[in-house]
Amino acid sequence: MIKILELFGGIGSPRIALRNLGIPVKAIDYVEIDEKAVRSYNSIFAKELSYEPQNVCGWNLKPDILIHGSPCQDFSIAGKQHGADEGAETRSSLMWETIKIINTMGKWKPKIIIWENVKNIRSLYMRHNHDRYMDELSRMGYCSSYALLDARDFGLPQARQRYFTVSCLNNKSFDFDNMEHKKMQNVWDFIQADNEIEDKYTIKSPSMLRCIDPENYDNAPLNKLSIVKNMVFTITTYQDRCPNSGIIKRPNGQYRLLTEKECWRLQGYSDEDYEAALKVNPGRTGFKNNILYRQAGNGIPVPIFEEIFLAMRRQKMI
Repeated sequence: MIKILELFGGIGSPRIALRNLGIPVKAIDYVEIDEKAVRSYNSIFAKELSYEPQNVCGWNLKPDILIHGSPCQDFSIAGKQHGADEGAETRSSLMWETIKIINTMGKWKPKIIIWENVKNIRSLYMRHNHDRYMDELSRMGYCSSYALLDARDFGLPQARQRYFTVSCLNNKSFDFDNMEHKKMQNVWDFIQADNEIEDKYTIKSPSMLRCIDPENYDNAPLNKLSIVKNMVFTITTYQDRCPNSGIIKRPNGQYRLLTEKECWRLQGYSDEDYEAALKVNPGRTGFKNNILYRQAGNGIPVPIFEEIFLAMRRQKMI
C-alpha cells in the first residue's frame, strides 16, 4: 500500500490512475486552491477515503510519492512566458514551494517525486529553472530523470507533449525506457453520437467559421476518411476559438466544438468521472460548461500516469 501527496492536485489524475490499476493506497492528502476543482475531486472519489483540510508545511505527512503539477501558465508558449524564478511571484514559481515543503519533511522525505509541466520548460529561456529544481532535489538526496511524453504514445488520440520529471531517493533512478507504449486509439471512439449533441456546441461565430478550412491542417475538421487528421490537438481550458483542439462536421453540414465530455474522454477520464464532476459543477442551462472545459484542459492524461506507476512496479520502486 502506498501513500501519495498531491500538490496542485486539480481533479486527481494520479489518484484516478492508481484506482484504475487497482493499486491499494494507504492514505492520500490533496492540496488545491481552485474550489470548483476540489468539488469535482471530492465527487469523483466520494466512495473512497476521506480527508480533512491540513496545513501542509510542517505537517507530518510521510508520503511515499509526492506528485505536483505546478501551474504552467508562465512557462507555456500560450502565455506571456514570465518564467518561474524564485521570488518572481508568478504562478509557475510556486514550484519552489514544493521544494520548501520537502525540506520541512526532515528524514521522512517522499521516496519518489513526480513533476509534470509543459514542453517549454526545456526551452532556452526556461530550462535554468528546471535544472535548478533538479539540483535542489539532488542536494536533498534525489536522483532525477526526465522525458518528454506524448499522450498519443499511451493510447489517447490527442497530440499532447509534456515533460515528466521523476526524482528518487537512495541513488535510485527511474528509467523511462521501462514504460510501455500503446497503440493510439481511434479518435471516433471518443466522439459522441450527433443525436447527443445540443445546438450550443454548433459554431455560429462568423470569424470562427471563416477560419475553418478543410485544406489547412491546423483548422481542418476531423475526417473519418483521413489517415492524417485522425486525432485532436492539445486539450486546452478553452475550446471556443479557432484553431482549437478539434472541430467536428455535423451531418447537417454545420461545424461544432468538442463537448466537455469528449475533452474529458480524450484526457483518459471515464464517463463516470465526468458525470461525478458534472453533478457538482452543472454550469448554466443552455450554455457550454467552461468549468469542466477548464478542468479537462488543466488535467494530466490518466494513461500516462498509469504507465508511470506500472513502470515503477517493474523497477520494484512501489
